[in-house]
Parts: sequence; C-alpha cells; structure tokens
Amino acid sequence: TGGHHPMQEGEVFNTQYQVLHKLGCGTFATVWLCQDMRRKKQVAVKVLKSREGFADAAQDEVAFLHCVNCMKKKDLAGENIVCLLDDFRMIGENGFHILLWRVLGPSIRCLMGNYTAQGLPLPFVKKSLQQVLAGLHFLHKCCRIIHADIKPENILLYGRSKRLQRLLMATLDCDQGTEGRLKGAGGDLGNQLEESDLMSIEVKIADLGSACWTYKPFSKEIQTQPYRALEVLLGLDYGTPADIWSTACLAFEMATGECLFDPQPGKYFSRNDDHVARIIELLGRIPPQIVFSWNKSTKFFSRPGALLRLSRLFPRSLPGILADRHGWTPQEAAAFAAFLLPALHYAPERRASAAQSLRHAWIAA
Repeated sequence: TGGHHPMQEGEVFNTQYQVLHKLGCGTFATVWLCQDMRRKKQVAVKVLKSREGFADAAQDEVAFLHCVNCMKKKDLAGENIVCLLDDFRMIGENGFHILLWRVLGPSIRCLMGNYTAQGLPLPFVKKSLQQVLAGLHFLHKCCRIIHADIKPENILLYGRSKRLQRLLMATLDCDQGTEGRLKGAGGDLGNQLEESDLMSIEVKIADLGSACWTYKPFSKEIQTQPYRALEVLLGLDYGTPADIWSTACLAFEMATGECLFDPQPGKYFSRNDDHVARIIELLGRIPPQIVFSWNKSTKFFSRPGALLRLSRLFPRSLPGILADRHGWTPQEAAAFAAFLLPALHYAPERRASAAQSLRHAWIAA
C-alpha cells in the first residue's frame, strides 16, 4: 500500500535473506527480521518504498551509511551509529532499495513505553546521552552529516552479551513507530531488566533516511515536530545545531517521560504557531534581531516578541517544571536545566555543540 513492497514471510531476497516477520513500519519504509542463510544469523532488512522520488532518497541513505562505515575505521565513536552490512536493488512491482543492518534491540521509545517509573533512571539517561552525543559529534565532524531526525524512535538499544540481547530481542515484535506494550517472556521489558542489565545496554543512532550533508541540505522542513529546532520552524537555514536541539528534547523526554514541547493546533492557530508559543513560554522572548532575520518571521510575529495568533502565554521554567510536575529536588532540577539550556539556545551559532555537551558537568557526573 502506498508504494510499499508486498512482503511475504518465507520470501527470500537476493538468494540469501529469508523473511521471518515484520519489525516495524514507517512513512518511507518497512523493516523486517530476516535470516541470513549464508552467515547463519539474523539481520534487519529495511525496504524503501517504490514510489517516485524514493529511489534518490534511498541512494542518499546508502551514501551516508557507506560514509559512516568508512569513517568509523578512523574513529571509534562511529560505533554509536548503526552499521550497514549490505545494500542492493531488487525489482518488485517497481524498483526499490533494500538496506541491510545487523539486528539491534527495540528503540528508546519502546523502553520508555514499558518502564513503570516516570522517566528512565538518570544513570541510564546520562550513559545513553553520552553515546548519542558521541555519535552526533562523529556524524557532524568526521562525516559532515546532519542526522535531521533525532527522536526516541531512532535511538536503538543493543546488548553486547547474548543473554541481554536475547532479552531485548524478545520485544522486537513491537512496531518501532508506536508506544505499544512490549511483551517478552515474563512480562514487560522495563520490569524484566535489573539495574545492572539496564546499565549494560548500549544505544546506537539509527535511520539516516532524513539526513543531509552539512554543505548540501536537501529540504527546508526536517525533524519530527516535537523535536524540531526553532530555526527550522521559522524557515532559517539550518546546520548541525538543529540535531543538538532535538537531543535536548530527547534528553528531557527520557528523564521525565514527557515531551518538552508537544504542540497542538487550535481553532485559530496552527501546530507551528503553538510550537513557537510553547518555546517562548519556556525559553523566554526571542530577541528582535533574531526574529526578523528569519524569512518566515512575519508568519508568526506582528512585531518583536508578539505572536500573530496567540496573545496569552504562560511563562514557565525548566527547573520549575522538573520540581513541580516531576518531583525533582531543586538541586537536581537546576543541574539538569543547566545541561539542557545551552543546547536550546535560540542562536544556532551559540548553541552548545555535541562535544561541548559531552563535557558538561551534569552528564559527566
């Protein structure tokens, strides 16, 4: 439907990969668990849609992943990005690409949906963010790639031990794009994991299907809405700082179980209007020199600081939200806010880089 290849369990690709079952489905592709009959192991196969225009996007994704594979030989931080094992074209009802990766566990989204506590344990959040930021530094500096879609669904879990990987694999029948309950042997994933298990899990950045080169952006509109940077919302040229904004939103959601920004459309305003309003409520008035340097500013603002369609705003602070809504102590809230706020700076050139975020006292503690 909509350009997806009609897959069948038992179908064999390229005389080597036998389809076992579906792992997930997204806008642009489906992902399937397959058996590599030559190497005698399971792999994940991503099948791109065949509609016109997807062939170029698939070719771009292959190029990004080949670049990652090449550059990771020089920098171990490349291990924080999913590994491309193979790529090939097959002809079905139309031409389409298939991208092959080794099997990982479910996404951070799946883990969050099955954790009984409000948010994930902070030691795990810090360790995961260290790996995400190291991966982004590798993409930005070594590969000159903007990921352009950092979110919980695109951060995958991986267990180095066979026992832990089996435990994670037991949950892989979850659709990666949903928050459906994941059932493994013995109950929910979050309830099966001991703290030592959780801290043994590693994470990897996945899905370069929306990525672009730092020197050649492909699209004006990138990122999933709640994680979309302000410069992207307002139509400004963007760069690697857009990924850092998304990572700050990811960090808050992992630590609290709640979106930092969850914009909703209203009768007289759009979802983008509400998104800009929620940002201003949390981070304060956007300086006039920034507002009117952006080509879409008049779509949102009547004058500096005044939104066209939303006049009543309710200022809030990050430490206040953490303390009042999530029960953090003032010290914990202040330390986490001090880590997040530099990654949410309005001016992209002044926003913390991945390397600077990695050196922050909160994440290093």
